[in-house]
Amino acid sequence: MGTPSLCPWAVLVLTLVLVGLWAPCVVSRQPNFIVILADDVGWGDLGANWAETKETPHLDQLAAEGTRFVDFHSAASTCSPSRASLLTGRLGVRNGVTHNFAITSLGGLPLNETTLAEVLREAGYSTGAVGKWHLGHHSRHHPNSRGFDYYFGIPYSHDMGCTDTPGYNLPPCPPCPRHSSAARVPRKDCYTEVALPLFENTTIVQQPVELGSLARRYAEEAARFIQRASDSGRPFFLYLALAHMHVPLTPPLPPAPGRGIYGASLSEMDALVGRIKELADSLGRGSTLLWFTGDNGPWAQKCELAGRLGPFVGAWQRQRGGSSAKQTTWEGGHRVPALVYWPGRVPARRTSHALLSILDIFPTLVALAGAALPPNRRFDGLDVSPVLFGWSDVGHKVLLHPNSGAAGTVGEIEALRLAQYKAFYTTGGAMACDGSTGPAERHQPPLIFNLARDMQEQEPLDVASREYQAVLPALSRAYAQALQDIAADNVSVADYSQDPAAVPCCNVQHVGCRCRGAQGATRDPRVENRTPRLCL
Repeated sequence: MGTPSLCPWAVLVLTLVLVGLWAPCVVSRQPNFIVILADDVGWGDLGANWAETKETPHLDQLAAEGTRFVDFHSAASTCSPSRASLLTGRLGVRNGVTHNFAITSLGGLPLNETTLAEVLREAGYSTGAVGKWHLGHHSRHHPNSRGFDYYFGIPYSHDMGCTDTPGYNLPPCPPCPRHSSAARVPRKDCYTEVALPLFENTTIVQQPVELGSLARRYAEEAARFIQRASDSGRPFFLYLALAHMHVPLTPPLPPAPGRGIYGASLSEMDALVGRIKELADSLGRGSTLLWFTGDNGPWAQKCELAGRLGPFVGAWQRQRGGSSAKQTTWEGGHRVPALVYWPGRVPARRTSHALLSILDIFPTLVALAGAALPPNRRFDGLDVSPVLFGWSDVGHKVLLHPNSGAAGTVGEIEALRLAQYKAFYTTGGAMACDGSTGPAERHQPPLIFNLARDMQEQEPLDVASREYQAVLPALSRAYAQALQDIAADNVSVADYSQDPAAVPCCNVQHVGCRCRGAQGATRDPRVENRTPRLCL
């Protein structure tokens, strides 16, 4: 009987693990990767995180069969910067994306930044993106020009255009106009002039989007991409950026008593994730790594249509006005749920307290694919494979939190995490449900919270206390070193210029760029009688 062939690194890996080190074992077949990014989801929106949440049985099962990360953070607390960091492994002060792009934006994620999709495609992967993009849609900023072989989705947030079925939002938004003579009353926070487009690769296939069927179509297109990639024999990378839980919410059925609109929409998202997990398992358990997380915390100004913070309420800021969730550097703005599922590789029923970030997805997947990081730039993310595999529970020593719109200069590093301590150099509150905002306040010396005993961020350490004086030098050194490292890096600058000609428009002759036949949800938009305008 022959001797089973072993990975040549196997014995060495075991030895290194015993001494606290790790070297990756290059497996014979590259794993598939599915990254699911929820939008505006709260840390407390998972039942596995927060017992009061009852609408996520599939996500809770995913947590039970994989590893749950309870100290996991987005790289910014708003859409475009967070997504840019996921796909580059770099903070906005490095990759240039410090705030959101508009429907009229000419630019996007700078072209000299290398995306995760580009690295994996070079390593032999089929690459697909389904869902929200929001990193530039004009010309070479489109997903098909940024490493993705296939794209199906919306170029920005689904509240950035009118639809015929507006769903639930605060304030409510009107449907798209159907006639040029229709009276249009401007609504604050509502886009009323241009319909929301749906793309398949570079072609607009529906405008306005039928929001009620969007979740189903995302699941179907994800399944088709996975099937095509599987049939080709190549490993695949699927980036699934959901519309959930961003407003407008469009639950498929009227909510059951006590659940509310948000709960019904959360259930829909949960079911979609469950379907994607089934697809992954159908390829053979252990062949696919699935990573679920969120781009930032809940959008508090949407009141009952916003998610649950769990215990991370930013009490200090709330006492002074404003929200401590999305757009802020309080925990509720950037601490997000995170689950990793990879049968046979990632331990089941494990909870990790390692300090991790969405920034880590890039270097970790690159390492697992046996590829190399792009040269001539520095990364904020880490290869956290040892943490995923349960060999370590040590993540970042230092994690930086940039301003995402609530106070100060966008992209500027305003808060810093070191172990259980969090220092704020600037604080501020975003708009809350009651309409209040918290003014920007500079802190020198910084506010310091001990999150180990004050996760609500309620009472900063007394500057005269021994604890404050003991930790301040280390925090100050870490902050200064981080700023020096960024200043010495090869940083990019995003083009935020705008031009109405950049707006995606299916038919400029029609009101709101409406496509003929796109009004009906029953008709296949890919065979509509229209001449779409391409965005390239």
